Amino acid sequence: MKARAVGQLWLDHLAVERGVSDNTLSNYRRDVERYLDWLDTAGKTDLANVTTADLEAYVADLRRGDESRRPLAASSASRALVVARGLHKFATVEGIVVADVAASVSPPKQGEKLPDTLSITEVSTLLDGCPTETPIHLRDKALLEILYATGARVSEVLGLVVDDVRELPGYVKVTGKGDKQRLIPVGRAANLALDAYLVRGRPALSKGKTHALFLNKRGGALSRQSAWTIIKDAASRAGIEKDISPHTLRHSFATHLLEGGADVRAVQELLGHASVTTTQIYTHVTPENLREVWRTAHPRS
Repeated sequence: MKARAVGQLWLDHLAVERGVSDNTLSNYRRDVERYLDWLDTAGKTDLANVTTADLEAYVADLRRGDESRRPLAASSASRALVVARGLHKFATVEGIVVADVAASVSPPKQGEKLPDTLSITEVSTLLDGCPTETPIHLRDKALLEILYATGARVSEVLGLVVDDVRELPGYVKVTGKGDKQRLIPVGRAANLALDAYLVRGRPALSKGKTHALFLNKRGGALSRQSAWTIIKDAASRAGIEKDISPHTLRHSFATHLLEGGADVRAVQELLGHASVTTTQIYTHVTPENLREVWRTAHPRS
C-alpha cells in the first residue's frame, strides 16, 4: 500500500478514534509529511518496501539537514522518529505490512558533541612531523599512524597484542565492544611505522612482562592517559591549535573516508558501529559529500 495513503489513514485514525487535539494532529501531520517526503526522495513510495536501515538513515538526515532544512537537535529528531514509529506500528496492527521495521530504531543521543576534525593536511603534518630517533619516538609514531589508519577507538588500539598485527599482513585485528573482532586494512605509511617500531622500538622497551603491542618505558602496557599525552605533544609540535584527542583521529578517519566517496556501510564496519545511524550522525559534517555520492550513485537521483 502506498505510504501516503497509509499516512492519511493513520491521521484519520488519530482524529476520529483516538480523539487527539487539533494542535497535536497538526504537529503529527507536519512530521508525517516530512517523513513521507523523505521516503519519496528515497524511492520508497510503498510502505512495505521500507526497511529498518531506511528509518535509521531518515533520523541521520534529520540530524544533518540539507539545503532546504536546518539540522534538527537530538530532541527534535527523536520526536520526529516517534511519529514515524507511530505510522509503522499502525500499519502493522492494521495488517497493512507484515513487520514493524521502526520498532528497533533508537533515537539519537541527547547532548552529543562531536570532536574537532583534522584536515588531511593537518593529519599529514601531525604524522610526518613525528621524530624517529629513539624507541619511544618509534612507538609514538606507530601509535599515531595506527590510530588514524584504522579509525579504531584508543582502547582498541591499546588492547592490541603483537599477534594482532602479524596474523595477516596489511591488516590489524581489533577487539571492540562486546568482544567483537574485526579486521581493518592499513596502508603503507602505517605499516612502515609499525614495522620500524616492532624491529627497532619495541624490543628495546620490552621486559617480557606483556604481549601488548604498545609499551611504556617500564615494559608494561601503554596507558590511555599516556596515549592522550602523546597526541597532545604531537599536535603541539605540529603547530595544531585544535583541542585534539585520540577520538579526533577516529573522527577524522571516518570523515576523510566519506569525503573520498566511501560507502557509509563500509565505514560503519570499519568503525565497529552496531548501527549505521551512529556512523551517519558521527560523520554528519560532510553532508555535501554524501549528497554528491547519492546524486552520482542513486538510480533515481
